[in-house]
Amino acid sequence: MNIDTTQRRKSKPVVLVVDDDPKLRRLVERQLSAEGFDVLLASNGEEALYQASLSRPSLIVLDIAMPVMDGFEALERLREFFTDPVIILSATDQEREKVRALDLGADDYLTKPFGGAELSARIRAALRRADRLSGNGSSQEPVVTTGFVEVDLSARIVKKRGDEVRLTRTEYDLLRTLATNAGKVLTHRELLQAVWGPEYGDETEYLRTFVKQLRRKLEEDPSRPRYIITEPGIGYRLVQVTD
Repeated sequence: MNIDTTQRRKSKPVVLVVDDDPKLRRLVERQLSAEGFDVLLASNGEEALYQASLSRPSLIVLDIAMPVMDGFEALERLREFFTDPVIILSATDQEREKVRALDLGADDYLTKPFGGAELSARIRAALRRADRLSGNGSSQEPVVTTGFVEVDLSARIVKKRGDEVRLTRTEYDLLRTLATNAGKVLTHRELLQAVWGPEYGDETEYLRTFVKQLRRKLEEDPSRPRYIITEPGIGYRLVQVTD
């Protein structure tokens, strides 16, 4: 995973807002513009894909229920090329829908109706996480190896059997936290606060979903993980396996 957003970080963050409700789009646009964001708008998933590939926004706010192409399909296709944060908007708070969105690569999930202050806070938190990964790495940071997986903490590149693995920023941040504490058990709360921030300390559902995604991308057999180990009722640890 190679992250280069130095040029973009010199200007205002660009947020792409995708929703089929024109009133909501305008409302969110006014809110975010007043807070110093540049805002792009799209009314469905197809427009979102076009805008994301053309403008490379800093973050996408993506509704689920839309015509032409819904948010789930758009998110899946976005994650083929877009690694920056995506916040999902939904009119339902059903756990199954939330898990599906996170499993497809969403970084956060917000249920309608929501307050403008809450959306702004979540956008700022997601951008802080992204910005934390965008600076230049220290040459003193190690390469952590476990089995066929190599995590180069300086270059921010993850490889499996020599091939680079595409990770979202949140996936990488979680893996980095585990790798820098390899062999140590990290509690659910420690991981959530380190990766998402203190306000997410109880969102264990987020953590389970992202661990599942990492296992799917890194483990030889995700159903029988050897690298990212669950410590029941406590948390997770990264084990350095020698194959």
